Amino acid sequence: MIGACLVCPATLNWLTRRNRTCSPGSETPLDDGPGRDRHAGICALNPKELQEKFPAVDKKSAGRRRRPIKGCAATPTMVRSYRRYEAGPTFGTVCSATSNAVWVSDATSSRTSTGAGRAYVGANEDVLAWDIKKGELLSRWNDKENKSEVTALTQCAAQPDLFAAGYNDGSIRVWDALSGQIVVSFNGHRSAITHLQFDREGARLASGSRDTDIILWNLLSETAEFRLRGHKDQITGLSFIRTPIIRHQSPHTDEAVDLGAQSESEIEWEEKYLLSTSKDSLIKLWDLSSPHCVETHVAQTNGECWALGISPDGEGCITAGNDGELKVWRLDLNIMSELSQSVAEGTKKSDALTGQGILHRQGKDRTIGIVFHPKQDYIAIHGSEKAVELWRIRGGDEVHRHMQRKKRRRREKAAAAGETLPSEASDAIGTPEMTDVFVPYVIVRTGGKVRSCAWIVQKGSKSLQLMASTTNNQLEMYTATTYKALQQKAGGSKEAPDYSRHLAVDIPGHRSDVRTLALSSDDRMLASASSGQLKIWNLKTQSCLRTLECGQALCSAFLPGDRIVLLGTKTGDLEVWDIGTSTLIESIPAHEGQAIWTLAVHPDGKSVVTGSADKSAKFWRFDVVEEDIPGTRRTTQRLKLTQTRQLKLSDDILSLCFSPDERLLAVATLDNTVKIFFVDSLKLFLTLYGHKLPVLNLSISSDSKLIATCSADKNVRIWGLDFGDCHKAFFAHNDSVMSVSFIPHPVERDEAHILFSASKDGVLKSWDGEKFEQIQRLEGHKGEVWAMIVGRTGETVITASHDKSLRTWQVGDDLIFLEEERERELEEQYESTMAANLDRDYVDETGQQAGTDEVATAGGKQTITTLTHGEKIIEALELSLPDLELMSTYSHQKAENPNLAYPQRHPQFLALGNIAAEDYVLSVLRKIPSPALNDALLVLPFSQLPAMFTFLALFLQRRTFPELAWRVTYFLLQAHMNQIVSSTALRPLLEDVLRGYEEWQEAQRKLVGFNLAGLEVWGRDVREAEKGGEGGGFVGETGVEEEEEEERRTEKGRKKRAFASVA
Repeated sequence: MIGACLVCPATLNWLTRRNRTCSPGSETPLDDGPGRDRHAGICALNPKELQEKFPAVDKKSAGRRRRPIKGCAATPTMVRSYRRYEAGPTFGTVCSATSNAVWVSDATSSRTSTGAGRAYVGANEDVLAWDIKKGELLSRWNDKENKSEVTALTQCAAQPDLFAAGYNDGSIRVWDALSGQIVVSFNGHRSAITHLQFDREGARLASGSRDTDIILWNLLSETAEFRLRGHKDQITGLSFIRTPIIRHQSPHTDEAVDLGAQSESEIEWEEKYLLSTSKDSLIKLWDLSSPHCVETHVAQTNGECWALGISPDGEGCITAGNDGELKVWRLDLNIMSELSQSVAEGTKKSDALTGQGILHRQGKDRTIGIVFHPKQDYIAIHGSEKAVELWRIRGGDEVHRHMQRKKRRRREKAAAAGETLPSEASDAIGTPEMTDVFVPYVIVRTGGKVRSCAWIVQKGSKSLQLMASTTNNQLEMYTATTYKALQQKAGGSKEAPDYSRHLAVDIPGHRSDVRTLALSSDDRMLASASSGQLKIWNLKTQSCLRTLECGQALCSAFLPGDRIVLLGTKTGDLEVWDIGTSTLIESIPAHEGQAIWTLAVHPDGKSVVTGSADKSAKFWRFDVVEEDIPGTRRTTQRLKLTQTRQLKLSDDILSLCFSPDERLLAVATLDNTVKIFFVDSLKLFLTLYGHKLPVLNLSISSDSKLIATCSADKNVRIWGLDFGDCHKAFFAHNDSVMSVSFIPHPVERDEAHILFSASKDGVLKSWDGEKFEQIQRLEGHKGEVWAMIVGRTGETVITASHDKSLRTWQVGDDLIFLEEERERELEEQYESTMAANLDRDYVDETGQQAGTDEVATAGGKQTITTLTHGEKIIEALELSLPDLELMSTYSHQKAENPNLAYPQRHPQFLALGNIAAEDYVLSVLRKIPSPALNDALLVLPFSQLPAMFTFLALFLQRRTFPELAWRVTYFLLQAHMNQIVSSTALRPLLEDVLRGYEEWQEAQRKLVGFNLAGLEVWGRDVREAEKGGEGGGFVGETGVEEEEEEERRTEKGRKKRAFASVA
């Protein structure tokens, strides 16, 4: 029976279907009538028509409330939706302490030169390019899919616009500096990248990681060549070693032909060796042609090796460890040139890597960086302290003179002691020690602990220039006098070298962690304060407007008018700053040397209350007083804070908050409780008990009905302000919750009880204070979140963290539904668990790495992405092979019967425009990124190989992307060789594949031969034209000579980097 007021959705559906059917005894549907919507059918009937159309059995039953039908809601319920917050601009970070810095000359960029070059640094998950002279941010490279921080950076020497960035999750991205786009991404390591190194030609990239592995990446084919295992701890240094080529393979035989004596200009170089150091105190020399370790030495005597520095000529290196110990090594390039053959023949007589001696620098901390000057004989060495030590390498003549002086002093000392001296001619000078060759030059004191340093090489500069990135979020550029200039200036007298801080990039960030944030009333300006600095930011442009030197700030607030910022410091002073004139108006000793932990401005804007560790809360009134201007008769107005009242408590006050209705004042104390007082009388109204550790922050909702508290016990509690009852206590974070806040002035009434919480676990969360459910979890910070501020209407939330970044979280276009959000979080948790289990065979039962012998293995890594790509390949093969057979049968039958009907294909092919089966498989393969193709093919079971080889044979025979087809074939043969050899069913398919490959290879050989012959003819014509003095043709009379001169100027052996995918 249908009532006249409410109809459940199931009944409405039934009514709609009934309305669209014919009435009894009629052949046409019911006509549209008055009050009836044509598209909605009977759903649009008014109550009177419904009552007439479906009359009740009797009037009594018609007026009675209907019993709800099982499975149908009595009333339609609206699902609550929330606004979704998204990560907005990030600012305040100059450089991170987790990554090194790379200096680049302005000559390598098309940008206007400023004379000081550019610095590329890692800033959490971004890579930033800074103009060192102007202190401006030139570009920001950010991959939205990446959430890991940058841990290593390096530049390609062959193509200076290419940079490789290693991340904390083990991924590597090669960036193009001109476009700011990713060229290629690699994912093979299990943990953070520690070191990256390009070869000189820019065709290969070596990466070292904390997982103790070294992977060699081929940038041309965008694949991992192999993984080198042998070290037992994280990699701390990598370098390609250039060796001269002394043998060439004969074109007629397989034997190597000795090239004999060559001049320096005729020597050809190759990079077939890799030098690596590790925290396990070992230094290893790897042969990359037949990947294996050829030499292993103990680098440091104190147990750990933390740095590796290679000389510019490649004939020496220095390793460093703990306690300031440095070890000098010699690399014999001639022995290395014959090393492969001597090892194979078993005739190796001496090591290519030999230790020369030990040095000790002045600092006794761990040495983490050694950088040779590319042009001069200087070395920059630094540890983790606030200093960079510059060492000088003496030349041969200077070493000889130094040894002569040592000999003379030795003879004078022996003569004074009455010892018998040998003759002057027979007394040898002696072999110089490493301390005679490497001498300390000057110690550069920096403004923070050094993370990395780089030499700055500029044309026309006669001084030493050094760039240092520090862990306190700044870049510094220092200039030091060279030894030669010092000798000329001093005239032979011994004068200490001088250095100075020339430039710095420090304004866009704080030196220490930001402890407090404050927003202006219009949410346009942000005040952030740390220990010693107060910065005012423009939120729209993320630019720093003011930098003021203040005390160790703990709390802050904008005063009404947004021209004055009030700071509470750890020394108990209240600092009043005028941001318009950048002056300190007044510093008030408010709490007698005890820290001011909190302050809150009264809702009427006429007073402020401060809470301190002296167990008191003081009330201050804002007064405007007239002050005389010294030397004149004029006066000026000045803000003055006058204490009016004081509230004494029994414990330290940690947080204060006024209720928006101006009735109550909530005070959090060190005894884990929250006390609520009446503002007018300061009488106690409520005491909130429940937290097990001190309450760190609190907030009252805009309607003054709820109060939220957060504590060091990791909990957030919501209380009612009417009776002080705890509505809900939930475990909010995995660490102390530092801040909690409701939206101060929500636009919509249903957002009045939405609150935010920030914690030391680096996560920001939003909560529904009525349903007591988590709305959204926002991750992005790489350290503890110390401060949080919510915008006036909740459109923006700003957080400050230990990672030195200020992050904005802004309302996006999407909405959040709690059930969908929980499902998404469960999916992410499931994917992370699956990703952790994909490589479980990498770690054996004892927790050690599997295969720790010195071996070369595959460099791939299974991820969720590669697993998804592999499943798509399997799905495409299962779908396409039957269709291929169907269409092949149809083609044969069509030749005999032209009127044969077209077969019924799978809807997937019809949806793609009646695509052929082989084209569909090819499109699936082409959509897989080249670096992930091998790992995706590993997902294929052996049972799918016949189908795959069937399509690969078609690709090769039809010459459709034969490079991709042969790459897939070659990898599958490598991965499944044992099973393929023992299978007879695959033989015909492999023969088809081989036949197609040979035909394609022969065609390519003919094409290349034709082109080479054409180039020879062209070159011969050009040479003849030049000899005859003719200036016509493609090249002018001096064109070839100019090109040859240009080639001689270019470093031999370097090729222009060109990325090309095999696919």
